[in-house]
Amino acid sequence: MGRPARVGMIVPSSNTCLEPQTYRILGDREDVTVHFTRVEVTRIALDGEAGRQFDHSAMVAAARLLRTADVDVIAWNGTAGSWLGPEHDRELVERITQATGVPATTSTLAYLDAFARFGLTRLGLVTPYTGDVNTAIIERYAAEGVRVVAEHHLGLDVNESFARVRPEELLVPSLELAGDRRGTPEALIYLCTNLYGAPIAERVEAETGLAALDSVAVTLWRCLTMAGLPGLASRWGRLLT
Repeated sequence: MGRPARVGMIVPSSNTCLEPQTYRILGDREDVTVHFTRVEVTRIALDGEAGRQFDHSAMVAAARLLRTADVDVIAWNGTAGSWLGPEHDRELVERITQATGVPATTSTLAYLDAFARFGLTRLGLVTPYTGDVNTAIIERYAAEGVRVVAEHHLGLDVNESFARVRPEELLVPSLELAGDRRGTPEALIYLCTNLYGAPIAERVEAETGLAALDSVAVTLWRCLTMAGLPGLASRWGRLLT
């Protein structure tokens, strides 16, 4: 019997959500183990200083560390490509694979893969970010053929603070977006790997009839599919099973 698949994840340094949430999603699965390393990320904004946190060189260095654990997949478990642009992440995964020989993905690319696989083109967007970051995300997604028809942002920019938002605080805006008549979304997405959207996915889907996609769950789902493994339990989003 071979060893379990190994997933390596590059984590924003101030993120306190994605590691425990990943473990909760996996539960007692024995076919995969997940291994983490960190790069410095403390603030989410559109200025140059914040943008430099996502420099490719730091990510590639982190990926090389994960390679020493003989991982099968590497993921940049952050959503910066959603406002910096998917090309930023496509170039990143190419550089990671060239440097390590390991297939790679990112949270943003995992979302785009999910949108394509499940035929989603109209979204309701929930983030902890400021309004200008959401505007940039909407523009980047539109260029990929995905329209955000309704959005809600919490107006935060300190990354560590995002995980302090309780999951239940996201319920009311979720229900409001689901009923938005400007374009009726096909799915609600909780865009940020330091935001606890996964714990309410099942309830949101039951109350709205829409699919719910959380960044931590979507990133893990994509890593599992790349490793040739089954998806997630339905409570974490019915599309990811």
